Amino acid sequence: MSRARIAVDAMGGDHAPQEIVAGALLAAAEFDAQIILVGDEARVRPLLRGPGADKITVVHAPEAIAMDTSPSVALRSCERTSLGVAVALVKQGEADAVVSAGNSGAFLAVALIKLRPIEGISRPAIATVWPALNGPTVLLDSGANVDCRPEWLVQFAIMGSAYAKSVLGVAQPRVGVLSVGEERSKGNQLVLETARLLETAPVRFIGNVEGGDLFHNVADVIVTDGFVGNVVLKAGEGMFADLARVMRDTLLGGNFLTKVGTAMLAPALKRLRRRFDYETYGGAPLLGLRGNCIVTHGRAGRNALKHAIGAAAQEVNQDVVGKITELIAPHLAPT
Repeated sequence: MSRARIAVDAMGGDHAPQEIVAGALLAAAEFDAQIILVGDEARVRPLLRGPGADKITVVHAPEAIAMDTSPSVALRSCERTSLGVAVALVKQGEADAVVSAGNSGAFLAVALIKLRPIEGISRPAIATVWPALNGPTVLLDSGANVDCRPEWLVQFAIMGSAYAKSVLGVAQPRVGVLSVGEERSKGNQLVLETARLLETAPVRFIGNVEGGDLFHNVADVIVTDGFVGNVVLKAGEGMFADLARVMRDTLLGGNFLTKVGTAMLAPALKRLRRRFDYETYGGAPLLGLRGNCIVTHGRAGRNALKHAIGAAAQEVNQDVVGKITELIAPHLAPT
């Protein structure tokens, strides 16, 4: 198997290009992948120093898409931007995947137009991996489609199952639809109709799941519309961040015995933090397109970028696009 070629938007994100390049260097030292940094060469090239630098190539793109640029404006001006050029490399077959910490709305718009959806897929979806207690859970859509149709959620279920099986190693992923109760009669019209369609879909449907189930791996794949999914995602991220802050202030601000106990627990606390830190998972795959796309946080640092590049390489090596295509083609038609 040839090495995965990962195009990285070097100018996208709050800390670009410094943290993006630093993350690429970490990834080059750890993963067996060809990394292509796309951005202003005059700013990117001087940062390529140290281990892994010789394994990274640079493709010049003179402009960048600002974080507050609207998707429509970004699409019209993408040809000279780092994001547009990175996606174009995938379209042209010169890269196998693209990673960006930049404007997610612009990323979705550019990737949708340039790469096009897989036949039978109506809309791509952002899949986020949740570090649940009994194993990870994939939630989609996490923000790509605010308003959804039931048949789109069925497609999300098929895409999420393919991802959980090929990347997370789940032999028979359990699929649930996010609702306000476990009973099949609970939920709005979208949930009720989606559940009805999932009964005959080529997935292992287990019924409705509730918000608290996200943290217990009741299902391996949970589907919802992008509005609810994004609210849930950001609420979860905020909760984890605030809990970490409270724990730090409580443990470090205590008396002498508390501080001694904290020092003894330090290795376990570090493992706990890594398990629930979004940077460990790096980025979220944008599933349903004819190319591998990984979206990561605008505030992502070098470790998050490293893991996002690793996730992109794994998605390429496991042929997630091919597996989704294989699953969706016999069962669904474009709408």
